[in-house]
Amino acid sequence: MSGLGVAMLTYSLRPRGGVVHALEVSEALARRGHRVELFALGRPKERFFREPAVPSHVVRHEPIDAPFDERVWAMLAAYRDGLAGPMADGGFDVIHAQDCLSANAALELRELGVVPHVIRTVHHVDDFSSPSLVECQERSIAGPDAVLCVSDPWIARLEEEFGVRAGRVSNGVDARRFRPPRDAAERRRERRALGIDGRLAVLTVGGIEPRKGSLTLLEAFARLRTLAPDLDPLLIVAGGATLFDYRDELARFEARAAELGVGTEVRRAGNLSDPELERLYRVADLFAFPSHKEGFGLAALEALASGLPVVASDLEVFRSFLIHERTALLAPVGDSEELAAALVRLAREPRTRERLLGSARRVVAAHTWDASAAAHDGAYRAFLAARTRQPAEA
Repeated sequence: MSGLGVAMLTYSLRPRGGVVHALEVSEALARRGHRVELFALGRPKERFFREPAVPSHVVRHEPIDAPFDERVWAMLAAYRDGLAGPMADGGFDVIHAQDCLSANAALELRELGVVPHVIRTVHHVDDFSSPSLVECQERSIAGPDAVLCVSDPWIARLEEEFGVRAGRVSNGVDARRFRPPRDAAERRRERRALGIDGRLAVLTVGGIEPRKGSLTLLEAFARLRTLAPDLDPLLIVAGGATLFDYRDELARFEARAAELGVGTEVRRAGNLSDPELERLYRVADLFAFPSHKEGFGLAALEALASGLPVVASDLEVFRSFLIHERTALLAPVGDSEELAAALVRLAREPRTRERLLGSARRVVAAHTWDASAAAHDGAYRAFLAARTRQPAEA
């Protein structure tokens, strides 16, 4: 079959889960013979967190000094106007948005007759409070011509709460990049370079924000230091690039860390390049992922691929690939005591770590970006075939 022209739209250039998904799926679709171009919204001079292996376009916007809702509408208008030119020649068979902002931009272009349709992947539904984002999210779920999800729980929720039937595609991980250390010497060398030699390094990825369960993790980490002082635990928090302003949550996190006496034992790594993040996965001892809500949990999959034992929240969406006592240890959502107990157990029990990682290898092998691209390919062709039949059935 001939390849399709695919416009893949994402809201950011930073390494958030949906942006990583958009970039990786674009590249995997291109390997299947499709003509894929990746579009994102970015500030002047800002670049993708890594250079895509497909043609990419950055729609530039200059942030304005205004209330939050006005800033959101300005970003949406900038994205819509920046997409209008590239979309106008009709060179794309599929217009696929990965978030509410890019979906709304594409939906406005559909209303103007610039694009014929919009497909959207809903990774998860946020609990927004600002009117602009509430409206943006609801329209981006109800308005597209087809909706996809990366996990079954979110498919069920969209039908129950929005009356929207979604198809399923998958997430993946690049096991060539996210890999265990080649040998003990590489691990020792990289740990020494990061100044964590001789310490129990607990890694989390996603930054400090309410959805990520950051305060729960902080409480659990303080408890871990009490229960295992001989291991001198260190908490490393990587990532955190987002559209939202979480300064209040960060202030709460830092104040609580000071109260617990662990402020100097928490290292905020911030946003990292791909090689830097891959190295952190390789050298850490444990991965903690106490999220209160996720669309899939891509960081946990990256940790497993890197040979890093995982302790996560017992979320329904995680249970599709994280099975308690088989591939990971799961703790009740928001329960810092249980989270700490699971961390201590993995820190103290090498046989448990080995058993979990042995089973996790099969999970990693089943979640490739090429498999995700195949699912997208099937979804696209089914959607286009249905649209072709519609006039005859009308």
